[in-house]
Amino acid sequence: MQRSEINMLMRQAENFLEKCNFYIPPWAFWSIEKWKKNQSACREIFDNMLGWDVTDFGSQNFFRRGLLLFTIRNGNFKKNEKRYAEKIMIIEENQETPLHFHEKKMEDIINRGGGNLVMELFRSTSGKKLAKQKIKVAIDGVKRCFSPGEKIILTPGESITLKPSIYHRFYAEKRAGRVLAGEVSTVNDDKNDNFFYEKTGRFPEITEDEQPLYFLISDYNSLHSAKHEKKN
Repeated sequence: MQRSEINMLMRQAENFLEKCNFYIPPWAFWSIEKWKKNQSACREIFDNMLGWDVTDFGSQNFFRRGLLLFTIRNGNFKKNEKRYAEKIMIIEENQETPLHFHEKKMEDIINRGGGNLVMELFRSTSGKKLAKQKIKVAIDGVKRCFSPGEKIILTPGESITLKPSIYHRFYAEKRAGRVLAGEVSTVNDDKNDNFFYEKTGRFPEITEDEQPLYFLISDYNSLHSAKHEKKN
């Protein structure tokens, strides 16, 4: 992805979050200079991968297959005792987050506002294939049973609970508008607990055609590298 495209998506996200009256931490909008000045106090942010995250899942077409999200809080089994996480996601119409599951993470996916969120679920087999059995889940505490891959529509305010090892993909329903989706879960580990049904790329390679508007979680390493170089 090009940095200019990511900057554009962040500007659109700011406007949409403001429209939905949803607020994220002030450091989300820090300049590079302010990050450099405050990085010693921000170990939890770096260690737990809090902040902006943009991916096209290796598709080279963000609006067909991609996701913009912001991790607000997260734990880290090696670093602290926090055992929960929260994200906010902006999902475009027909923009797919591809089939994947988590072996450890249990999560609630919540439609916080905007259009309708479409979920498609499958149970996973021991060989990480798609099972043919029906699947039982809770939508806002009400147990429901669905066929594999059946479209589950979550309107604003509705949520679904996903236990580990449930394949899921989602997108915003066409002609209903983009969706502001929340995720509340146990600790999130994108590096080790994402299992995609098809081969995908989770963190994109970025072409630096302009300066970053705001830092992505994948940009934090550049801060540490700059600090190390300065010491040497």
